[in-house]
Amino acid sequence: MRTLALAAIASVAGPAIAEDAPARDTHMDPNPEIVVTAPYPRETFFVLSGVSVLSGDALARETRATIGEMLARLPGVSSTFFGPNASRPVLRGLQGERVRVLSDGIGSFDVSNTSVDHAVALSPLAADRIEVVRGPEVLLYGSSAIGGVVNSYDRRIPRGVPEERVHVDALAGYATAAREGHVAGSIDAAVAPSLVVNVTGSFLEARDQRVGGFVFSRALREEALADGADPDEVNRTGRLDNTAARGFDVSGGASLFFGADSSVGVAVTRIESRYGVPNRLETGHDHAHGEEGHPHEEEGHAHEDITLDMRQTRVDFRLDAGLGAGFLERVKLRGGWADYVHDEIEGSGEIGTTFESTGGELRVEAVQREAGGWKGASGLQLLTRRLDAFGEEAYIPENRTWQVGLFTLQEFDLGLVKAEASGRFERAEVRSDVAAFARGFNALSASVGASVALGRGFRAGLAYTHAERAPAAEELLSFGPHFATQAFEIGDPNLAGERSDGIEASLRGRGDGWSANLAVYHTRFASFIFLSPTGEEEDELPVFAYGQDRARFTGLELDAEARILRSGATEVRGSFLLDWVRATLDDGSPVPLIPPLRLLAGLEADHGPFTGRLEVEHATAQTRIAAFERPTEAWTMVHLSVGWKPLGRDGRSILMVQANNLFDVDARRHASAIKDFAPLPGRDVRLSARFSF
Repeated sequence: MRTLALAAIASVAGPAIAEDAPARDTHMDPNPEIVVTAPYPRETFFVLSGVSVLSGDALARETRATIGEMLARLPGVSSTFFGPNASRPVLRGLQGERVRVLSDGIGSFDVSNTSVDHAVALSPLAADRIEVVRGPEVLLYGSSAIGGVVNSYDRRIPRGVPEERVHVDALAGYATAAREGHVAGSIDAAVAPSLVVNVTGSFLEARDQRVGGFVFSRALREEALADGADPDEVNRTGRLDNTAARGFDVSGGASLFFGADSSVGVAVTRIESRYGVPNRLETGHDHAHGEEGHPHEEEGHAHEDITLDMRQTRVDFRLDAGLGAGFLERVKLRGGWADYVHDEIEGSGEIGTTFESTGGELRVEAVQREAGGWKGASGLQLLTRRLDAFGEEAYIPENRTWQVGLFTLQEFDLGLVKAEASGRFERAEVRSDVAAFARGFNALSASVGASVALGRGFRAGLAYTHAERAPAAEELLSFGPHFATQAFEIGDPNLAGERSDGIEASLRGRGDGWSANLAVYHTRFASFIFLSPTGEEEDELPVFAYGQDRARFTGLELDAEARILRSGATEVRGSFLLDWVRATLDDGSPVPLIPPLRLLAGLEADHGPFTGRLEVEHATAQTRIAAFERPTEAWTMVHLSVGWKPLGRDGRSILMVQANNLFDVDARRHASAIKDFAPLPGRDVRLSARFSF
């Protein structure tokens, strides 16, 4: 990786470093109509994948402690919500190993994909822009992105030379539900005409989260009371025990700008977080997953507080260089390496389990110059990871994963029709000397599609995607108790690669003051990997084993926005969102943890420097469940926010007051494995200030 990086700098940057660099904005482009999670910027109107962008005022409004909850109100997105401190995005019903969370195009280098109680090693407070991509475009980012990609951009490696000598962005906030306080800041300083240094950091501290209604779900309370549990414990309200958190991250970086549009930079980041995970119901029998051979606890087996102490040090590198005239327009190189560790600390203060992971990723992209309506990019991606676990929950042996991928994206403007094709070949190897295991997998994925103009302002698209994914080490090698999921998990070393074929139809429209996007998709998995109960028990836990079966995912996403009124300095807009997914195994049974139908309607108004938004979010009941799940009741939440921009309507600075879950309702995410004893926050009044100067 180091050799390739140095070679790229020498061949591309060397002859041009002496040239002056123009001033440019240090922020990412806030325009939500442009998607930058691609080798080159593309208009969302012409992209066949579903794309959602969180930036500007919307980013400030949705700032949360976890990236899962931060994105949960976007189309097709839910979250794993393992309490307020560990939440990963769920895209179109897919989660874990099928969703990649990226930092500026490469992985977060953590173990959040191995278990839902492991937090993502990425600070949402530092984000400048977040993009969510669902559909064919994700082939460019690896087989583990088969469900989608979440890409967070920050300025740890500076993106431009500020017009002023020093540019500062600062964020501070307080939220009542968890008595959470947070601050974050980023400073760009031009220490030379073409050299910019950056210091970025954030700090968060929160106490136990307050909930709306009962801590435990109705179904769990009824089961526990019928089993003779203490009514006072079962009907508990108030706060979710053991969910306090404290953490920080700090980074230092620098970029050298050369030529008219080229730069090279590096950053070093340290992140630390200590947080608790919610406790289960302490009764004689814990029916956390139902009564059909699933998690329970014997008399006298107490639940104790578990705290995770996570630390990560990572180094990042980025090169983006123009190549002048010729077939290739520019080359991009993005690399990173990280050392990650977290301890799972028991109530006694002793470390029960330690997870250690070291890994690196290198991504090289060559962008073609547009010629006759043809444009594209091709590249190489390398990824390595070593994972080890020690202690009582060391359910996976020491293992190493190595991946190399070749990919390409080509698009053709044929006038009325725009076509695109993409492909990826990936070789993955998983090895564990401890388990005497070594296997290699070849994965070949491809997509082809086109869109056509339908009159003025509308465009219809159709895309077919064949995707393949190599099994993860966790799916192949797990064997042991996993208390986060309350199961004894057993992997299958003979798993085949996961294969799917899908078709997606889209209809986009936009015009003066309005936009709308509709996507309908159907995907068939020939070898879907999932956990299922065996009916046996080990270490007082039910045994769940990884297996494969055919599966079908069908869904739709609709989001629209329209201007209702514009008069002088006043503008009123309405928005609507609907998403739904139905997932079924070959025997007709539902795939577990699938979010229900969700609707969201909003009304937003601007008047000069003032802005406000009223939002109603409704999730229907989820009664189509797997054998070991409980149903989730419907809920409706109301959110209200009011903001003031002291530097004017177009300024980046904003002061905001929000009231989320205004009526303090009991709401639970069905995609959460612990939704029966970890509801979403109750009424949460949030005060925040974001400044940019």
